Amino acid sequence: MSENGRYRAANPLQRFVIRNGASVAAGRILAPTQRHIDALIFRISKGRRTLTSMALGWPIVMLTSVGARSSLSRTVPLLGLPDGNRIVVIASNYGQAGNPSWYHNLRAHPHASMTVAGGPSQQVLAREAEGSERERLWRLALEYYPGWADYEQRVTGRRIPVMVLEPETD
Repeated sequence: MSENGRYRAANPLQRFVIRNGASVAAGRILAPTQRHIDALIFRISKGRRTLTSMALGWPIVMLTSVGARSSLSRTVPLLGLPDGNRIVVIASNYGQAGNPSWYHNLRAHPHASMTVAGGPSQQVLAREAEGSERERLWRLALEYYPGWADYEQRVTGRRIPVMVLEPETD
């Protein structure tokens, strides 16, 4: 996929996968499995790729944060949307009722690290986007994965958080 993984540049097979990936059934399958498969491929490829990045051309980051309750290091692959020198991640949790664990981890411990496939690890400070910034970043996110709009309609009682990962300065 060209244009850094944007939906409008996807080939027909990628568009099919992306459209169907937003279904409730796909969420039930992907939520417990995708992160494990992506992490495995990331290790096998020596940090260069994930299954999701190979199949869809999406920019995937490996986000490592401290567990909100456990205080243990946790790493999860996420679609990382570039916004200048920052990376934006969406806490959709596949359209499920609650926010994903990594979101709670970042809220409790906003200092984290991330690795963009093929690059070095860097320290970041996470914060939740609000107001007009959130709206702009949400529109950017939908350029990559329009399924988030389906998730937004499906979830009740929560607004899908948009998190900004900013490089930490020394």
